[in-house]
Amino acid sequence: MPVLGGYPVGPSAWAVERFGRNAGALAAAVPVQLATAHAKAHAAHLAAGLKKRSPYGVALAGLVREHLAETARELGEAVRDVRGYEYAVINDHALFPFRYADRPRPLDRARLPANASPTRQRLFRAHGPQPPETLFDIDEDLLTEEYLGLHEAFEELGASTRLVCVFFTADAEHGIHAIHWGDAHLEPDRTFTWPYREQLPVAPAQTE
Repeated sequence: MPVLGGYPVGPSAWAVERFGRNAGALAAAVPVQLATAHAKAHAAHLAAGLKKRSPYGVALAGLVREHLAETARELGEAVRDVRGYEYAVINDHALFPFRYADRPRPLDRARLPANASPTRQRLFRAHGPQPPETLFDIDEDLLTEEYLGLHEAFEELGASTRLVCVFFTADAEHGIHAIHWGDAHLEPDRTFTWPYREQLPVAPAQTE
């Protein structure tokens, strides 16, 4: 099924600023690609024959990245490999997909897992929106090697590449519940603040 096409309302000014001429096609493609990834992950979950949800979640995470990378290629944009994972990069903006819950939950409840990899943290620290300037400078004693490392840009993405988050909720039985994208800043407590965010429509369920 083709994923590129018209967008019923038209992309927002924020989307055009980040993705340029491909903003409308990308806004239309993301919901379809998430629905397609869910259908394949659900099929894998059923094939595994396990009651636990882990096969679905693991399959979905990989499939979403793959399908967003496919969209980037269809648009003539870049796909970059970061630590073995492919990320779609459109107009120097890397898409970071993240299922933040397996049931419908408000976006402000999203939280990065405690066991999140250093790669994920570094993507947010180095390529995400910067926090507002504070009244006080950071104490030099706190500028540890680990802290500095998490703020070092990935050469694979390029120092100028910025992160755009695609956050969604989904479960094996009901599919994708909601999709949000925008600029998310990772806080020290692993929650997020959003300088900008908007909700995308959920595409009809796909069949395998």
